[in-house]
Amino acid sequence: MIFSRTTLPKVLLFLAAFVFFSANTVYFIETDNSVLKAGLDPAYHFDFDAVHDKGPYVNLKSAMLVNYDNGEVVYAKNADEKRPIASISKLVTAMVVLDSKIDLKQKQKISREDARRSSRSRLRVGYELTLEDLLYAALLSSDNRAARALARATSGTIENFADEMNKKIKEFGLEETVFYEPTGLDSRNVSTAHEVAKILHHAYKYKMIRKITQMRYHDVRIKNRKNRPLRMTNTNLMTVSPYKVLAGKTGYIRAADYCLATLVKNKAGEKLTVVVLGVPGDKLRFREARKLVDWGFKQI
Repeated sequence: MIFSRTTLPKVLLFLAAFVFFSANTVYFIETDNSVLKAGLDPAYHFDFDAVHDKGPYVNLKSAMLVNYDNGEVVYAKNADEKRPIASISKLVTAMVVLDSKIDLKQKQKISREDARRSSRSRLRVGYELTLEDLLYAALLSSDNRAARALARATSGTIENFADEMNKKIKEFGLEETVFYEPTGLDSRNVSTAHEVAKILHHAYKYKMIRKITQMRYHDVRIKNRKNRPLRMTNTNLMTVSPYKVLAGKTGYIRAADYCLATLVKNKAGEKLTVVVLGVPGDKLRFREARKLVDWGFKQI
């Protein structure tokens, strides 16, 4: 087909308009300081205009409930209040380890320094595991010794690893989150329910993190104990709820109370991200999360 000089500009304009309006990566355009932003991923950009004025009563300090598919915030309570996030920190620990491209078949021994004030652990000093199994231990059973061993293997020191964690969250544009070490035992590891939801969405993009945090349990192997198996059970009890867990992490230290960040899917395929921080009870955090999720799916 041959176009004349007068029709060619019109054809080009039509094609340009077609490409712009048919691009399936654009889900909204917003103005911010007169700058148009298009093609934003709803996993990372939340719309607070859809927040419901009234939601279920929940016994906690702060919370967020997000429709993963479109970024609409369904429920928020003190969502921008900065709080310790305990072992939810391990989601960023896992991302930094995986970003380093370190060989996960590499072996690492649990050191005395790893074990110092590490809370309960079945990983004894001297046990040798692959980095892959240490990831399972850190994300499933929230093992602090495993997190420290991973940090040493990746960055040499805990301090260097914490620097990498902070660089990572800066890449995400998070301004209220900071890390001092990889376990979450340090109460100075802080964030907000709003930013924790974004951390979880970024973590969900990692195949390894998805795979591990969806499991109910996994057997790791102690290499220098004749491959002796140790079962690591997922601390996220939402895995035994009617919903499918797509990713998630629990957390607890006294300063933070009980915490949970998890992404779940119902039978209809709808996905909700729920973050609950500062819940005054272990089992209660899952009941409050279930309460929010049950209510949230009815709203969307």
